[in-house]
Amino acid sequence: MRVTFAAVIAGLAWLGAPALAQDSSPPSENGRYTFFRVQDNFIRLDTRSGQVSHCNWGAAGWSCRLAPDERTALESEIARLQNHSVALKKELLARGLSLPEGVKPEPPAAKGADGETKLPSDAELDQVMTFMEKVWRRLVEMIMNVQRDMLRKS
Repeated sequence: MRVTFAAVIAGLAWLGAPALAQDSSPPSENGRYTFFRVQDNFIRLDTRSGQVSHCNWGAAGWSCRLAPDERTALESEIARLQNHSVALKKELLARGLSLPEGVKPEPPAAKGADGETKLPSDAELDQVMTFMEKVWRRLVEMIMNVQRDMLRKS
């Protein structure tokens, strides 16, 4: 009787072991790809790179083709429109016309005598570096003071 009972318990434990060994987390947490069903096809999202692919079943099996990256096209169109806007503002101001209400003129870039962008001088860079060094030293001192206070209290 005990042997039979032990055999039944062992058999149930053996059958239940694969279920316990499986990962209980959803596949999207650990997997690289997430799939979304769209009618008879799938959209595949690469969670690491952000690329999107259209996947479908064909004569050769499943195939995925990369979707065009619309983000790059959108960003280039935004840049083109911004440049066009700046050119239009300059044209209006050059003709002596005022800009529409709520539109501000572009801030002038720091230019040298020959029309090229002026770089900061060595003295200006030294001033910035000195300021950053002081800020860094003060930050390190503050951290050390906090550590000392914590050690005293413990």
